[in-house]
Amino acid sequence: MFAALRRHPVPIQAFFRQSLVLTFAYPEEILRPLLPPGLTLDAFEGVGFLAIALVQTEGLRPVGFPKALGRDFFLSGYRIFSRYRRPDGAELRGLRILRSDADSRLMVFGGNLLTHYRYRKCEVSSVRTTGALEIRITTPNAEADLFVRAVVDTPALAPPPGSPFPDLKTARKFSGPLPFTFDYEPETRQMVLIEGVREDWNPTPVHVEEARAAFLEKPPFNAAPARLANAFFVENIPYRWKRGLVAPLSEAGA
Repeated sequence: MFAALRRHPVPIQAFFRQSLVLTFAYPEEILRPLLPPGLTLDAFEGVGFLAIALVQTEGLRPVGFPKALGRDFFLSGYRIFSRYRRPDGAELRGLRILRSDADSRLMVFGGNLLTHYRYRKCEVSSVRTTGALEIRITTPNAEADLFVRAVVDTPALAPPPGSPFPDLKTARKFSGPLPFTFDYEPETRQMVLIEGVREDWNPTPVHVEEARAAFLEKPPFNAAPARLANAFFVENIPYRWKRGLVAPLSEAGA
């Protein structure tokens, strides 16, 4: 019964005031063991990707509820780009969440009650200055402390130095969010598919002046340098998540 409760059972809507997503490239062998049965890496030329999403969220609430009942909070999430193959052979692109942080205790409680997204409480300072966005996240025991400074008012003209992507067109394919979030249910060995719906999603490539993430300084990520593959920024976007759907694992993925 408790497993069913954590299948994202309620459709949710929110407004993204701003969203900055940093995607890091890693050798496939580092990320592959972090995926549950049924998922494979969504890779590019032998490289896998982990994204850090930093989102100022407003009015999060069940679909149809008045905006006044919504909650505002800051969310950070660590996700692996992955793919799920349905039993009929169709392949879906999505994200597998490793960890989530929020500056709201209510969001941490609700998120852990209704999902497997591993929410933890954090403190956040987000400052928008002329041309730049600075975000500082503080967590207990500094386990996922983060600092980012990005130039968000002037588009970047190319991927970051050292990126595996040859151009911004290719980098945009891994800019997120992807259509689905994948949530493995170990109790039943099934996959929970949560589909996101958004409009006018046209993120701007941005230059990151500084990025420090304690989460990436620990095993298994510290086995290879964290290579910034792309960074995209978007603001003022309505967003909605559909109710989670349970799907069996394909024979190949099981």
